[in-house]
Amino acid sequence: MYFDRKCKITFISHGATIFSEEGRFSDLENHPPLNENGAEEIDKICDYLKKRQVKNDKIYSSSASRCTQSAKKIAKVYKKDFEIVDLKPRKCGSFSGFTFEQIETKFPKKLKDLILKPDVPTPEDAETVSDFIKRVSEEIEKIVEQNIGSRIIIVTHPDVIKAAICDALEIPATSFQHLYIKTGSATQVSYFKSWKSLIYSDYTPL
Repeated sequence: MYFDRKCKITFISHGATIFSEEGRFSDLENHPPLNENGAEEIDKICDYLKKRQVKNDKIYSSSASRCTQSAKKIAKVYKKDFEIVDLKPRKCGSFSGFTFEQIETKFPKKLKDLILKPDVPTPEDAETVSDFIKRVSEEIEKIVEQNIGSRIIIVTHPDVIKAAICDALEIPATSFQHLYIKTGSATQVSYFKSWKSLIYSDYTPL
């Protein structure tokens, strides 16, 4: 049936790091870890999950240390372990470590290409935005098929959540950079047999 829900996913963006607070591109796995603000953000998310009694059958996490640190705190709420899934951030190549402002100053044309040309690798050694969205949507579809009838949590990167939203709402890749997901926020998507529905996005507990 059209309204038969396959799976409900609550995406949790990892807590803040020194890179996220400075607006730096990064696809590194083991650096940087959560900072003090990031740990506090996830503690607030944990309180939110408890107060709202968000139901959960399984917890997944991206493999980066900032994600697994966040997932460990969330796992304690549900008194269960979490499983690593292949949801890595977009490979940003030689932009890694730069802030948007630095790239705008040094490579203004490339920054414009990154926003307006999602099918072109920008910089040349990076993953295209279109390929990234496709990669994320394929991995999420696998997770959904493995969890039919379940409610799950995925702790991951802001860009991964943006890609999931693009896929769910069929937003063109040219609008990817217009989306904003804060660290330490929650986004929920329901996956049905014939369609997907964004329930809420970028919710940050006070």
